[in-house]
Amino acid sequence: MSWHAQLGMDYQVEAARTVARHRHTGPLRVLQSLYPEGDAVCHNVLVHPPGGLVGGDTLDISVTASGAAHGLVTTPGATRFYRSRGEPAVQRTRITLQDKARLEWLPLEAIAYNACQAENHLSVSLGPEAEFIGWDLTAFGLPGADLPFSEGHFLQHIEVPGVWLERGLLQAHDSRLMDGALGLAGQRCMASLFFVSGSKMARERREAGLELARQVIASHPLQHTAGVTCPNEQMMVLRVLAPLVEPAADLLRQVWQAWRQHFWQLSASVPRIWST
Repeated sequence: MSWHAQLGMDYQVEAARTVARHRHTGPLRVLQSLYPEGDAVCHNVLVHPPGGLVGGDTLDISVTASGAAHGLVTTPGATRFYRSRGEPAVQRTRITLQDKARLEWLPLEAIAYNACQAENHLSVSLGPEAEFIGWDLTAFGLPGADLPFSEGHFLQHIEVPGVWLERGLLQAHDSRLMDGALGLAGQRCMASLFFVSGSKMARERREAGLELARQVIASHPLQHTAGVTCPNEQMMVLRVLAPLVEPAADLLRQVWQAWRQHFWQLSASVPRIWST
């Protein structure tokens, strides 16, 4: 039996502290708010007790923030899209930031299991003074367990309305896409890191952010399959391909730390859940 789980989160500042209010329907929860950096930044972990989605399941996540609120959201484990008999399994995330709000959207990877019919949607809307750092990691199959992604498809939709739109359909049987030099080139993890501003960034700010990312890439084992660019004056994008999730996640975390310091003058505060 399929299910539709919904979760709404709202970050606001109350008495100089970022506070998260949340509500849910179905198997989707928010753990206790944590403040490892003090009151200004609220860390939250999203938990999906079933551990994965099958055909017909839907996860709807909505995150809003206003004022000078700053939230950081992550997960304790991967989002798993399992085999489907025909119906799609869908995850939709909508993020809306107003005023001078900031959000870090840092979930662990999504895994497309063999024969899944999966859709993963992310939409981020920002007011003129709001800013966002987020990433997306997707793994196809489980190469380490000799469980390849040989059937099924994965639809990826990432959008910043009026600023950025990407929509890709990855089909397991499409050998030119999955294995060709202009596609994934045989790699089985693709990952992206985004910094987005609600208004145009100064040229110096953008160039410094690009240089920091390039320095990290140049000394990383994935330097030949990674790159960073500014497709427009509001957005910075890092892309990487890797054989497995772990090296791609390592690169994204290093650049996230560098960008956090550069753009927001905040040292990296790695969520404790990543170490468990």
